[in-house]
Amino acid sequence: MKHGERQSAPKRENTRRLLFIASLHHPRELADDIQAAADTDTMPLFPRSMELYAWGRAFRKAGYEIDVFWRNLPGFGRRDIARLNNEVFRAGLTPGKLLAGLLRRIPPRLQPDLQRRNHLLLEQARRTQPDLIWLSGGNREILPATLERLKREHNCKLLFVHGDSPIVFSSHNERAAAPLYDLVLVNDLYHGAQWRELGAKQVAHLPYSSIDPDFHKPPEGDKPRDYLCDIGFVGTLVPDHLYSERAAALASLRDFDLGIWSVHDLPAALQPFHRGYALGESMLRVLSAAKICLNTHGDTMRYGVNLRLFECAALGVFQIVDDRPGVAEQFAVGEHLVTFSDFADLREKARYYLAHDEERERMAAAARQHALAHHRVEQRLARVLEMLGEG
Repeated sequence: MKHGERQSAPKRENTRRLLFIASLHHPRELADDIQAAADTDTMPLFPRSMELYAWGRAFRKAGYEIDVFWRNLPGFGRRDIARLNNEVFRAGLTPGKLLAGLLRRIPPRLQPDLQRRNHLLLEQARRTQPDLIWLSGGNREILPATLERLKREHNCKLLFVHGDSPIVFSSHNERAAAPLYDLVLVNDLYHGAQWRELGAKQVAHLPYSSIDPDFHKPPEGDKPRDYLCDIGFVGTLVPDHLYSERAAALASLRDFDLGIWSVHDLPAALQPFHRGYALGESMLRVLSAAKICLNTHGDTMRYGVNLRLFECAALGVFQIVDDRPGVAEQFAVGEHLVTFSDFADLREKARYYLAHDEERERMAAAARQHALAHHRVEQRLARVLEMLGEG
């Protein structure tokens, strides 16, 4: 052991430990959940608006002790989620985008705050002693050398979970660390092929998006009037080069009773339909109040499926989805949902199903039963652990 290096604490027998490394996107929601938590033994680690909320619950049920390192907290000073603001994507250039672009051009060795974050992660891992590390996509902070050291010091496995195209979205850190990943989970088949080309040893085209039946369920009580609409959408619409198809689909429905909820900016043509934002449980209420949920994927997801596909199904909400090959792999088109091929087809199907309540409700109910039977987060977890040799 090198001078000054701390010896790791021995691991308890029959205890599996997981360390999540992720960015906290909705700190205000997490702060509210923590404040509302009555039992400090089950203090929430993730906001209910993030997919990690359901995964964290599933790992705990499977017997894992879990911990999280928020890589977007500053390295110096108090690492408090109150120091973060909810992320809001703005159209066009902003001072924040310019600053982020400049920082990415500075070598990591010349960024003291970045070096400090990596040091703090190593320190936290020595306390957690992880058997498994879950690294969420979008990683620009944690260096490949740090990940290599974590694997070496703790003899742990590294799971990398990325929902977007590595060609468009991945950082240098993520691409350089590809050979270190024991398993890469992707939602899109094409993305998986790209990660293999980057050197990942094992890639699984397994939608990590899934449902937690205790959370993703139809809300009780009357539907709030402010949420009622014929066609509802919750999600991101900017920037244009990533969501142009989604924005155009919504724009084709402007003469319908259309409601849009988004944390982020909207294209000018859709701003009159903006009703605010919906995260966590409020998102479930918004989706449940729409007669039809329009579900369109981002421009770079040509094969796979998104989280909304499973959320809407679990809520028993009828959805019209853009025609992606992966949709038919997860649900029966025409039995659980319908797809559209172009905007004329979308408008025709929207009119038809708004006029046929019984058909719409029957398909939505069938989708809910299918999601509960085949797309629960604990089922996804069992597959992941099996692929990692942890089952």
